[in-house]
Amino acid sequence: MKKIIIGVMGPGNSATSLDLKNAYQLGQLIAQNGWTLLTGGRNLGVMEAASQGAKSAQGLTLGILPGSNSSGMSEAVDIAIFTNLGNARNMINILSSDIVIGCGMGAGTASEIALAIKEHKTVILLNQNPDSQVFFQSLSPDQVYRVETPTEAIETVIDCLSSQS
Repeated sequence: MKKIIIGVMGPGNSATSLDLKNAYQLGQLIAQNGWTLLTGGRNLGVMEAASQGAKSAQGLTLGILPGSNSSGMSEAVDIAIFTNLGNARNMINILSSDIVIGCGMGAGTASEIALAIKEHKTVILLNQNPDSQVFFQSLSPDQVYRVETPTEAIETVIDCLSSQS
């Protein structure tokens, strides 16, 4: 049986302390639900925090890395996919995720959310930027959800997974 893969996308260097706190809790909750966490695999920002959170709850972590080796990779990544694609790996992140959670916002995150919308993926936005929330939800109101907390994000994942069955 295929494992559910939840992608957590968010900023690296520009992640806020709230983004990091939310990402860590998302990683924990994803692991506690028995799902696999997918991130960009790097050792910074939301990617690192979510992976560390999942590992703290004995979860399985998958990192889709931009380079051709483990340089800059999070130690909390169990399975590393080296793409040597740079930012083009964003499409792999999206296509490999059953549901995408945007935790925080930056240019890379915005590109991943846009790709997810184009690929008809469910997107959950957990960020404090109302402009980005309104914009992305206006592009696809039926597949983009806005939430305030990691717990609400996971409840939304559960609801969406049950409606997909």
